Amino acid sequence: MHRIERDRTRFREIVRGRLRKDLRKYLSSTELLGRRGDKAVSIPIPQIELPRFRFGDNSKQGVGQGPGEEGEAVEGDAQEGEGAGSAGDQAGNHILEVDVDLKELAEMLGEELQLPNIEPRGDRQLSTEGGKYTGIRQTGPKSLRHFRRTYDRALRRVIASGEWDPRNPQVIPIHDDERIRNRKSVSKPESSAVIFHIMDVSGSMGREQKDVVRIKAFWIDTWLRSQYDNLEVVYIVHDAVARIVDQETFFHLRESGGTKISSAYELFLDQILEKYRAEEWNIYPFHYSDGDNWSARDTERCVGLLRDEILPRVNQFCYGQVKSAYGSGQFKKDLDGALGSMECLITAAVDDREGVPDAIRAFLGGGA
Repeated sequence: MHRIERDRTRFREIVRGRLRKDLRKYLSSTELLGRRGDKAVSIPIPQIELPRFRFGDNSKQGVGQGPGEEGEAVEGDAQEGEGAGSAGDQAGNHILEVDVDLKELAEMLGEELQLPNIEPRGDRQLSTEGGKYTGIRQTGPKSLRHFRRTYDRALRRVIASGEWDPRNPQVIPIHDDERIRNRKSVSKPESSAVIFHIMDVSGSMGREQKDVVRIKAFWIDTWLRSQYDNLEVVYIVHDAVARIVDQETFFHLRESGGTKISSAYELFLDQILEKYRAEEWNIYPFHYSDGDNWSARDTERCVGLLRDEILPRVNQFCYGQVKSAYGSGQFKKDLDGALGSMECLITAAVDDREGVPDAIRAFLGGGA
């Protein structure tokens, strides 16, 4: 068994090596999005098959058994098939699905894109259970009973009641004598982060543009979860009006109509002022759009919100512009022109799926 486990472990390392080699392909693919669990992701690896025994019924006669002379054709094997299509001459593809821990996947992402570890900014005081049983209480599970404290309490009770007999020194603890070990809660600082995924869902954002957003959001979440123990994700969609939605709605909502980007920025600002204070949270907003906005006046409103209210409160603000046949792409030009000198504003243009890795590196490569 030990040898089999060694062989299987070695095989899985070969598979992981293949995954690392082909990781850039997965960075621009939606293959992983529907295969994600709480702690692992199932990854299809082609053309690798795990060797295994195949059991069957050996009671029937087959090749090498029964009558017949050497060189004779085996009955049934020499006949031509009647199926549709012609015979192929290429090997088949064997698909193996391998579960990879999300932390390991994040490590591969960091190596592939050369991402630095993030230096957290805000600390949130969380009450957590300590690692040592330093307290005593009178109630609790029997498995945590403190024998010495319980016996001492029982002995004191017996002596005080005058029931102690030196010739028969018997002490039987009762319920009131029991003392239970207690692990006290202590407060310790824990770095917390919140991700805001903000997406334009107006009529100019089609299915392909939303798939690009899904891919980027998946890898951004994977990386930041490897950097923070306490992470929350908020989803905001907007056309002319912005609202908070759940993850399922965020990735599958189909809208039409115009675009007013300031509505999303105002809703985002309300959230961080009311719920995610910059003194306690590391804040990472990611806005995805095709670059169309309702008017130049609304763009000026967005620039003012970013410069005066949003950028001073966030770790960094990332704007990803997805190319669309209906989008002008003007919004990125306006942001770069007005706020391009501010380090905490990162903008990236994504023409197609192949540009996703470069956009992720631009967003996460600063280590902020």
